[in-house]
Amino acid sequence: MPIQTIEPRRLYRQIADQLRGLVERGEYEVGARLPPERDLALQLGVSRPSVREALIALEVEGLVEVRMGSGIYVRPIAEANARPVSGEGPLETIRARQLIESELAAHAATHMNKAQVVGLKNALALMQQEVDGGHTPTRGDRLFHLRIAEAAENSVLHRVVSELFDERHSPLFEQLGSHFETASSWAAAIEEHAAVIDAIARHAPEAARAAMAAHLSNSHDRFTANIAHSAPAEAPPAPAPRSRVRDPARKPARKAA
Repeated sequence: MPIQTIEPRRLYRQIADQLRGLVERGEYEVGARLPPERDLALQLGVSRPSVREALIALEVEGLVEVRMGSGIYVRPIAEANARPVSGEGPLETIRARQLIESELAAHAATHMNKAQVVGLKNALALMQQEVDGGHTPTRGDRLFHLRIAEAAENSVLHRVVSELFDERHSPLFEQLGSHFETASSWAAAIEEHAAVIDAIARHAPEAARAAMAAHLSNSHDRFTANIAHSAPAEAPPAPAPRSRVRDPARKPARKAA
């Protein structure tokens, strides 16, 4: 048998695989509500966003059902897809965009001319038209972010921004958006875009950097809003899993002297 390349698994995939294994072994029964994300994150020793991405992956695979305002419930294994979801985590992608696009916005504030600023305003107007028509404003949103990247006159940066934005079309991102993207969330996003344009038009790089960082931070936070609120559980949660998935960024606790 030839040697196969070893690829590191993304953290959310490790978490999803562990939860799938617990369901398959019956530690979480069909119909049971899983523990809240906060509790799972503590039990597994990982961040809540990583748990959120793992649960959305399991939802795409059909192993769990997300009921907004109630919680996440186990579905029959026979109905789940055998092939696991892969790809970049939506929340990690947003954080990467925040680092890159904040600097691009600051650069645009010192390099964009009046015609280019008008182009940004036209992209924002397209977003509003899409929302008013009852559509997800992906076209206008994409155009807005790419026009800011174009101001850098760097094809590599333009390609990176384009590819990261297009992760929105992945199964994970689309499923996440189906729960949390609403008319009100897009209205907030449009206002945040307008703040970026205002800073760029004023040739204020620090303000442009801060406005873009705030927009993408808010986007991240909108996707991590609570799934379950105060609704009672339909079934008691199963015992906490004993095994742990370690977040590589998490430092081990020091033992007491």
